[in-house]
Amino acid sequence: MAGLDRAGKTQSDIRVDKFRDILNFVPENLEENAANGERDEINLDGKHQIGLTEIYLPQQQPRRYFDPQALKELIASVKQHGILQPLLVRSLPSGKYELIAGERRYRAAKEAGLVKVPIIVRELSDETALQLALIENLQREDLNPVEETEGILQLLALKLKISLNQVASLLYRMHNEAKGKVTPNVMGSVSNQIVRETFEAIGLMDWESFVTNRLPLLNLPNDTLEALRQGRIAYTKAQAIARVKDEAQRQALLETAIAEDLSLSQIRERISSITIEQANSISNETSSLKSRMDAAYRLVKKSKIWADPRKQKRLEKLLSELEALASK
Repeated sequence: MAGLDRAGKTQSDIRVDKFRDILNFVPENLEENAANGERDEINLDGKHQIGLTEIYLPQQQPRRYFDPQALKELIASVKQHGILQPLLVRSLPSGKYELIAGERRYRAAKEAGLVKVPIIVRELSDETALQLALIENLQREDLNPVEETEGILQLLALKLKISLNQVASLLYRMHNEAKGKVTPNVMGSVSNQIVRETFEAIGLMDWESFVTNRLPLLNLPNDTLEALRQGRIAYTKAQAIARVKDEAQRQALLETAIAEDLSLSQIRERISSITIEQANSISNETSSLKSRMDAAYRLVKKSKIWADPRKQKRLEKLLSELEALASK
C-alpha cells in the first residue's frame, strides 16, 4: 500500500497535486471555473450516467498498448461490479462526449456489454484535455519505459509549445550545457526552467537521467521497441538485443528471449555466439573467394585466350579493374 502523509494523502495523490500546481490543468472548484468563464459539470458520486455510444475516443491518445490479461481481468470485474470509478469526459459541440481519462475502463465496459457508464464532465480546452490525459497516463503503475518516455516528451511539447523533435533537441542541448560542451543559451533559460519544473512534478526521475537513460531507447529498432512498448521484454534486455544488426537474427533472438524468458546474461551469450558465427561466415566467404581467384588464374594461364586478340583486350580491361580495386 502506498505511504500516507500527515494529511492522509498517498504518494500518488501528492504527485497529482504537484502536477496541478505546476501545470494548472484543472480548476479546483466551481467558483474558479466561474471566474475563468468556464462551465463545469461535476458528479463526484458517479450517478450521472450516459450511453457508451455517446462517448468518443480522442484523436490524440497517449496510451497505445493495453495488456490483454489485465484487460481481461478488468472485464470480469466490470461484469460483476460495474464501473466503480467514473470516466472523465468533456462535452463536444455535437452533444456527444470525448473521453479524457479512463480508456481501459471504457474498453472493459464495452467488452462487458454495459450500455451506460458513470461519468464526470469537465469543460476543457484541447490542450488542457491532452495534458490531463497525459498526466493520468503517467500516474499508472504498469507504465512501461517507452510509454513513459513518449508521455513525458508529449507533455513537455505541450508545455513548451514546440514539436517532439524540438523537445529532444532542447534536452540534448541542456545536457551538453551541463557537461560544459557548449556555451549556455541565455534565450533558452525559460524553457530550461519549464523542463526542470515538469520533471520535478512528475517525480519519476530528473531530466538528466531521462536524457541519458530514456531518450536513447526511442532509437531502438521498431521490432524491439514495439516489444518493449507491449511490456513483453525488459528494457535492459531490449537494449542488448538491439545491438544485433542483422534484422532476421535480431527478430529470432527477440522472439526466443520472450518465449524462453532468457536472462540478460543468456541473451548476451546468444549475441556472442551470433557474433562468432558472423565472423566465421565472413572468414569462410573470404577463403572461398581466394580459392576461386587462384583457380581462375591457373585456368587463364592454361587457356587459349592468348591466341585471341579480342579476348586479350577483354582480359586487359579486367586486369586493370582488378589492379585499381587492389590499390584502394
